[in-house]
Parts: sequence; C-alpha cells; structure tokens
Amino acid sequence: MEWDKGAGHPMQGWAWGNFREKMGNKVSRVTGDRQYQVIWSKLPFLSRWFGYIPMGPCPTQADLELLRQEAERNSAIGIRMEPNIQVAQLHSLPVAQLVPGRHLFKPETYWIDLTKREEELMAAMHPKVRYNIRLAQKHGVKITDGVDIKDYLRLMFGKTTKRQGIYSHSESYHRELSGYDFVHLFGATYQGRVIAAWMIFTWKDRAYYAYGAFDDQYKAVMAPVLGLWEIIRWAKGEGYITLDLWGAEEGRGFSRFKEQFGPKLVEMAGTYDLSVNRPLYWLFRTAEEGRWKILRAWK
Repeated sequence: MEWDKGAGHPMQGWAWGNFREKMGNKVSRVTGDRQYQVIWSKLPFLSRWFGYIPMGPCPTQADLELLRQEAERNSAIGIRMEPNIQVAQLHSLPVAQLVPGRHLFKPETYWIDLTKREEELMAAMHPKVRYNIRLAQKHGVKITDGVDIKDYLRLMFGKTTKRQGIYSHSESYHRELSGYDFVHLFGATYQGRVIAAWMIFTWKDRAYYAYGAFDDQYKAVMAPVLGLWEIIRWAKGEGYITLDLWGAEEGRGFSRFKEQFGPKLVEMAGTYDLSVNRPLYWLFRTAEEGRWKILRAWK
C-alpha cells in the first residue's frame, strides 16, 4: 500500500488507522511535506475532538498549518504529537508553535542492535540474565510464536495489570489488535501451561516489544527472561535490525528488567501539542491533569 511506504512506525500504518476506527476513533490522513495519521478521540460532554499523531514524522511549519486546518474541519481543540525522532533531532521541530504535552509514550526507550552476533548480544547482558536463561531452559520452559489470544488475555488481565496496578487498554482492544499482520503473539509454556505471553509489533526493519504478561506464581522458572531472549533471537533471524523495548523509566521494575539485556538507552523528542482552540485546550489540560492525579491516588 502506498501510504505504508511513507509510514515509519506501525502506529502510522494504514492498518493501525483501521484498527482505531474499529475501536471508535475517527482517523484522518494528512499529506503535506510529510504524511501524518491523526487519531481523533471525542471529548466527554462536548461536541469537540482531540487528535493524536503517535510516532509520526517531525512536522514542518507548513505541515503544522495543514494539521491546524484538519483540526478545525474535525471540530478539534488541538492535536498531540510524539514525533518518531530522537531528542538530538529536535532542532527540526518548530516548537515555538507548540506546547509541551503529557506523554503517552515514555520519553526514553531501549534499543537492542540486532545486527550484532548472538554471542555479542549475550555478552552484553548482565551475568544474572545469562544464568536465568539457562535456568529457564533447565526447567523445561518453551517459547513459541503463536500463543492463543485467550491465554494472552488471561495473563494480561488476570495477572499483570492487577499485580502492577497499571492502566491498560480493554480486553476487546487487545483481542482486536491481535488479528493484524504486524502483530505477533509469543508464549512461554511450562508443564503444559502457558505462564507468560508477549505481543510484538513488526514494521519494516524494526520489531517492538509492545506488551508482556506473566503469572508470577511461576517466577522461579524465569520464563520472562527466556522469553525476551528468544524474541531477540526470532527478530534477528527474521532480518529486523533493531528491537525497540518500548519504554524506559528510571526506578521502575520493567526498566530494570529490560536494562539487564544490555540495550542502548535512547531519548526521544518528547510530546508536543498543537493548540487550536486555546480556551478549550487549556480547560482540557487542566481536566487531564486532574484525572491522572485521581487515578494515581486510587492505585
């Protein structure tokens, strides 16, 4: 598809737009100097919308005007964008016209260089990771590409989200998403039972560690460690050159887990909002911050 040739991330792909439409969003595809897929969400209690460009290109000044016009056509108060560029490239973003936004993607992430030999990748890991890989293998844990979505959902919503107190998309969201070609489900089996599962995205020369879930009743057999290693090996074997571990945050358990695999820490450009209706936009931002304070207090 012609659109996908210019999309640098799965969330800018045509299929992602179709998926979000099935989830109740509106979608616009805007082409100027570059191309942008905008996901529109309706604001509660208002006949207004707010846009989001996940992992799109860095917009030019001319393209910001096109996006502003698209927002006005969609009765939107603004558009949030998280450009798929590193912070060193931020000079190319016309930030004077934008407002720093509340991030949806983590501002930092980890990348694993899949062009390295397996021996080099293994050597870059913390010794404990190498030990735990062997331990999982000794316990007979098996990693397979193609786990049943029912097992994935059982682990994600029956175990991981409850244990970590995180906010996740709905079961219907994950179920629908699992049917797209760029999505791969992996599972870890131990004594005939699936005890861990992962959702991996692929796009062009990259793979993305999107979601992972496991049953901590079986934490002693180290399935998550073996799982990530086998996903690295699979992605490398499929010809992808980078595995994006999809987020890093200092002090968080998921980050400590990922960093033990010896990845490169990468700082992305961050989150910026294009305000179209300033009074309503700032009212939205106040309500947004208040909502997240309440959610954090309930955790």
